[in-house]
Amino acid sequence: MFPILLFLFIVVPIVEIALFIQVGGFLGLWPTVGLVLVTAVVGASLVRSQGIATLMSVQSRLQKGELPAQQIVEGVMLAVSGVLLLTPGFMTDAMGMAVLLPGPRAWLAKQLMSRVKVQSMSSGAGFSAGFGPGQGFDQQDPFGQQGGPFGPNGQDRGQNGDVFDGEFERKDGNKDDDDKPRLR
Repeated sequence: MFPILLFLFIVVPIVEIALFIQVGGFLGLWPTVGLVLVTAVVGASLVRSQGIATLMSVQSRLQKGELPAQQIVEGVMLAVSGVLLLTPGFMTDAMGMAVLLPGPRAWLAKQLMSRVKVQSMSSGAGFSAGFGPGQGFDQQDPFGQQGGPFGPNGQDRGQNGDVFDGEFERKDGNKDDDDKPRLR
């Protein structure tokens, strides 16, 4: 995590400052400022239109009874793209514009989805994210049991099958057991 933060807070601003100096030296101050503002406005408009198209795609897949996993990932990527486009700088604008293009966005979404393992809610399992090679969208049970972590009647099996659910309260009046909690 530290290398990512180091990159975001030190390397990216240094590269952006260098690009501002280079472009400003070539175009001048006001055209450079105008270019940054134009990319922010155009980028925000494109994010809005692409986001609406992705939302419509999600809704149509849901109506068909399909899981719109890739469209949801692309929607999150569009939000990140919007942040990149609104951040002043030429490198962040280029990265944001690259994510706005449908081809690179779909490819990147597939790459991200191949690294995330999601359990089906219909099998009784929850969400599990494993980031590593060879772990993709599959229907494996995280406990290695058929039918997920819940038994056939919906009872929680736990990892050992020894899970007990209950409540307790203190009962007053019995001098021998005043300190002991009682199960009910």
